Amino acid sequence: MTFDTKIKVILRDDLEPWQELNVTAFLISGIAATQDIVGEPYIDANGVQYLPMSQQPIMIHTASADKLKEIMKSATEKGMAVSIYTHELFTTYNDEDNRAEIAKYKTDDLDLVGIGIRGKKNPLDRITKGVDMHR
Repeated sequence: MTFDTKIKVILRDDLEPWQELNVTAFLISGIAATQDIVGEPYIDANGVQYLPMSQQPIMIHTASADKLKEIMKSATEKGMAVSIYTHELFTTYNDEDNRAEIAKYKTDDLDLVGIGIRGKKNPLDRITKGVDMHR
């Protein structure tokens, strides 16, 4: 199956491993909830049903804080679906507080630690060109 869109998560390159996993999970949840990427449930040979997952592959990258802001700006200018996670969200514990924290900052002042993007393949590849795959 081929897709005309691509999903990428770009994490800031100075995160702890637990932060990388936490941020990735939150970023993908926003994409999954709004972008119609979730497939059908999985059912094993015993008939046990499991939750569905993304139908598309998800690429994980790392970048500097400055590059992360540059990519986010390009993605939003091109109308791509973008989820964000800022450093301040490591200290909040619910969705209402998360949204209130984001609302305190102008776009250019967000202390991004990760972004999730879903967009057309070629434009998304262009704006993330040269960004390292996560290792």
